Amino acid sequence: MFGMSMSVGIDLGTANILVYVKNKGIVLCEPSVVAVDKDTEKILAIGAEARDMIGRTPGNIVAIRPLRDGVIADYEMTEAMIRHFLEKVVGRSFLFRPKVMICVPTGVNAVEKRAVQEAAEQAGAKKTELIEEPIAAALGAGIDISEPVGSMVVDIGGGTCDVAVISLGGIVCGESLRVAGDKFNSDIEFYIKKEYNLMIGERTSEKIKIEIGAAYPGARNKTVSVRGRDIVSGLPKVITVASDEIATALRDSVDSIVVCVKGVLERTPPELASDIMDHGIILTGGGAMLYGLADLIRKETNIPTMLADDPLNCVALGTGKAIESGKF
Repeated sequence: MFGMSMSVGIDLGTANILVYVKNKGIVLCEPSVVAVDKDTEKILAIGAEARDMIGRTPGNIVAIRPLRDGVIADYEMTEAMIRHFLEKVVGRSFLFRPKVMICVPTGVNAVEKRAVQEAAEQAGAKKTELIEEPIAAALGAGIDISEPVGSMVVDIGGGTCDVAVISLGGIVCGESLRVAGDKFNSDIEFYIKKEYNLMIGERTSEKIKIEIGAAYPGARNKTVSVRGRDIVSGLPKVITVASDEIATALRDSVDSIVVCVKGVLERTPPELASDIMDHGIILTGGGAMLYGLADLIRKETNIPTMLADDPLNCVALGTGKAIESGKF
């Protein structure tokens, strides 16, 4: 049994959920997916098990992603998902209800924040606090946010890209963009459908993004063979795609992230802007791992830009740091 009460941090991502337990670190990382039987509305699986069903199940079983663009799209499913993961971590008995800290994107409004808190409390949390994603990401990337020094974090997750300038523990200016890893995937799907008349699924587009994706043409020179269904004949077909094509497919989304970064820099007070020139921009989140993105942002802003050490886990680790610091 854990002590009187556990403190748990949840990175409630559009693509993945990570759970951090005080004194234990990250104990769980699973896809934010729920598999549901359409006919009976019954939940069949949650997390990794549900993800494996995507695109491979009979028509009556659908895989739902209850979070879209970093906010709750399906309240009941989100609550069920949080409950499932809390039970996995805390144990079913729930003798002592855990205190939970949850990450939310900067752009969420009061109603959306309330929905997240209520979902966690309905799922069995004793007390819920929210932490903004860029702050958690900065903590997780090892930035000392309590100093009166400006730091810039670009956190690109599955559903949102959060750009923020942080100083003295708060966000001085920031912007949240609903363009991130999922949008990259759908850009690739759209491109391959348009150029090759080939239908591919979400998992295939993600694989292409990771293996040969690039933020700009010329960034890398790789090819991958892609299987899908020919739209005209309806039969399976294999094609070969190159990095530069994927860079073309992603151009608009990548541009909008760069424009967002520049916009936040333009609104940054001069003293903090000079700090950022010195310390550089830190990229966190799975979407930030797009090949060449750091180089592109550096070229476009003339500011050193680095990918954090553990971009995928930054937000969860930062939530953990906030819990461990005892402020919670």
